[in-house]
Amino acid sequence: MAEQPDGLISIQDFVRWGASRFNAAGLHFGHGTDNAIDEAALLVLSALHLDPNLPANFRDCRLTPAERVRVCELIDRRVVERVPAAYLIGRAWFAGLEFRVDEQVLVPRSPIAELVEVGFDPWIDADRVGRVLDLCTGSGCIGIAAAVYLPDADVDLVDISPEALVIARDNVERHGVGDRVHIFESDLFAALGDQRYDVIVSNPPYVSRAEFEALPTEYHNEPHLGLLAGEDGLDIVLRILDEAADHLNERGILVVEVGNSLPFLESRLPGVPFTWIEFERGGEGVFLLTREQLLDYRPLIEEALYS
Repeated sequence: MAEQPDGLISIQDFVRWGASRFNAAGLHFGHGTDNAIDEAALLVLSALHLDPNLPANFRDCRLTPAERVRVCELIDRRVVERVPAAYLIGRAWFAGLEFRVDEQVLVPRSPIAELVEVGFDPWIDADRVGRVLDLCTGSGCIGIAAAVYLPDADVDLVDISPEALVIARDNVERHGVGDRVHIFESDLFAALGDQRYDVIVSNPPYVSRAEFEALPTEYHNEPHLGLLAGEDGLDIVLRILDEAADHLNERGILVVEVGNSLPFLESRLPGVPFTWIEFERGGEGVFLLTREQLLDYRPLIEEALYS
């Protein structure tokens, strides 16, 4: 039984108490929230089956004894197990949409959401985006969101993990896009044959060995397959760069997140003209290249891949 504090009555009381416990325990926030109060509010409201955007005038409502137990159990697990809140409640939000998540997939948090919401504008005309490929899809959040925001586009989701694709299939059904979204278990492009796309987008594994070992405990509760990518974090990214042009239509674009591996990538490929996208809501380490650029610089990419 989790700790039952005395004197706490309202929703706001438990949010404050949870935030205090989180700060005292030195938890890390980065899986949907960036501070203790928002994290506590997410868990408290989820335990009460309430929307995260609950109007402020409801925050003074009192909890029943059974509700207090549920709230305390969630707060306690977050402190003791250091599990990201999204796993505790089984859901996360991306591009304004709710997705099912569990420990088989990374918690959605990519800044690529901003690009998806505007149909990849201004980098490509949304009206001519007929096919999108989401490589290393995990929960399917990027590709499914693309299908929602680009209602005339067909989308393929690809992941090497069959366990992750179980979650992706569920999310496809939840959002009612099964007529346009197709799922492939594949090591990158291996199972796609000669299929081509207008947009290839990927949030692949890109964490270096040293960075992974230094990550807070919360990240080590995520699937290592979705994070680790060799000594410098570029094992998967370089393969994507080498193969993507063969699966892009003319004037198609490749969008890839590399996070903190950005300097490693630029040092490995100093001659490649990466466009580093700036985001209004924050986030960095996402590059864009056109099919034509990928073809022009393929010799440099292959040299880096095989060196």
